[in-house]
Parts: sequence; C-alpha cells; structure tokens
Amino acid sequence: MFEAIQQLILQYPRVIIHRHKNPDGDALGAQLGLKQILTDTYPRKEILAVGDMTPRYAFMVTSPMDEVPDEAYENALAIVLDTSAKSLICDERYATATATARIDHHIFCETITETEVTDTSFESCCGMIAAMAMECGWTVSPAAAKSLYTGMVTDSGRFRYDSTSAKTFRMAAFLMERQFETADIYKNLYADELFFIQLRAKFTLKIQTTPHRVAYIYTPLEEAKSYGADDFTLSRGMVNVMSEIRGIDTWVNFTETTNGVLCEIRSNRHNINPIATKYGGGGHQKASGATLKNRDEAMALLEDLNSLSEANQ
Repeated sequence: MFEAIQQLILQYPRVIIHRHKNPDGDALGAQLGLKQILTDTYPRKEILAVGDMTPRYAFMVTSPMDEVPDEAYENALAIVLDTSAKSLICDERYATATATARIDHHIFCETITETEVTDTSFESCCGMIAAMAMECGWTVSPAAAKSLYTGMVTDSGRFRYDSTSAKTFRMAAFLMERQFETADIYKNLYADELFFIQLRAKFTLKIQTTPHRVAYIYTPLEEAKSYGADDFTLSRGMVNVMSEIRGIDTWVNFTETTNGVLCEIRSNRHNINPIATKYGGGGHQKASGATLKNRDEAMALLEDLNSLSEANQ
C-alpha cells in the first residue's frame, strides 16, 4: 500500500513533514511519530517537521518545530499528513519541494500532491503511519509509538467512535509492544485546568436545539474574546459538550473569529460530511468542519442539518 511513498523516502536526502493548521492530536502525533521513525531508520537523511502549534497538545512536543529555509525544499520530499484540502496545509511551501506525497484518512476532496495514499478505513492518520511502519519494517522507538498512539486515542475518541475497528486494535497493540507509559498520555489529554472545566460549564449552558433536535452553540466574536481562550479551544475544544445528550444525534459548534465563523459538526448517526463540503469544508462522515463567511451562512448550514435530521426521523 505504501510502496510508492517508501521509494520516494529512499530516493531523497531530505524529508520535510507537513500537516494541517491548528493541529489536533492525530495531525501532531502522525507528524512527530513519522519524524522519529524516519530519523531512527535513516540516520543519514535529514528529517524535518514544520507548522504552527496548538497549546492543548503542546505536551506532545519535546522540541520546537524546525525552522526550514526556502532553499531546503530543493531536492527534498515534502510529505503532507492528515489533510484533505490544500487550503488547510500548515506551510504552503510544500508545493515547492522536488517531490510531494500525502498520507490521509479523510474523505477525498481534492488531489494535493503527486503521490497519494488515502484510506478512510483507518480511524486516524496515526493508524496509517503505524501500518506503514509495519509494512516497511521501520524502526519504531517508544517515543515514536507514544506519539502515534496518542493520535489514535484522540481521533477514535478513546476507541469509542464507530471508525474504530479490529485493525485499530492491531495497530494499537503493535505500538504498545514498544513499551511506553499510557498513563502520562491520558493525564495530559483529559486532566484540565479549572479554567477549562469552568469554560465547558459555561458552554453547556449555551446549548440550544432546532425543531428536529440538532444541538448547537453559537458564540459571537465579542463574547469569544471575553473568554480568554484561543479559537481552537472555543471551537473544536467545546463541540463535544453536546455529545452525550439523550435524543440528540447531531450537534454543531459555531465560533466567530476575525477570519470567519469556525464550524465544527459531529453526529453519532448521520453522514454530515456532504453538508460540510457544501460550505467549503470537509472531514469524515460523522466529524467534519468548515469556516463560514458570517452568521447568516452559519444559520443556513444549521438549517441543512435540521433538514437532514428531519428526513431521517
């Protein structure tokens, strides 16, 4: 499955690893895990990782992202991870590399690179990197395994989402055989500061529902600024305060920012990806997102979700 990308890695002396902006645990885990694996397996190659950071997952990073000059992309392979659309890639310079490749588990939106491996049967991009390491016979250290396992945990919802399969557990077992501490992962992922616990309580009080039982939260720009939290925390970080309400199959969190309205959509029953795609977003069947122009567009998307829920009652 990964032969073409493996051959590219063998061919180039420098590999620069990209992923999507505002990284979640899967994007960051895949990037850090692959960097460590390639560094250990090919010590004579230069392996670099670029991109922005998200405070929530800073515990995963043991060293800063690499500062990569423009000329480094000459005679280099750029690998894009966990990204379904060009507009989401953390550093546009990937396109200037001599060769480009992508590894992704999202629903296909567009061709991004010259060589691509996309497979929606994986619960996470980290799961794909683990499978690739197994297939290629690469060295997987405890540190690399821990990064990949963390991404699998976050994108599978602690192995609760229906994207979790027997293959997921085979990959998890392969990684756990590298003998790293899982307790440290869970402590950092799910133990929060009092501030964030109180913030979730405030968002819980903001929950509304449509006539056909779609739960939603809408946060205007000035209110968002008043919370003293970053956009990622207010959007993706708060969407699942609505995830365990009896009788609610679909929920959406809207957050106004200076760059548009961030929209995070989730469902435990319906395929909401076509609606996200309609508004320029994408993702998975039951977990997608988009950036909208304004509140009116947000309400139009909400009405589409309401109609989807009505049609499936």
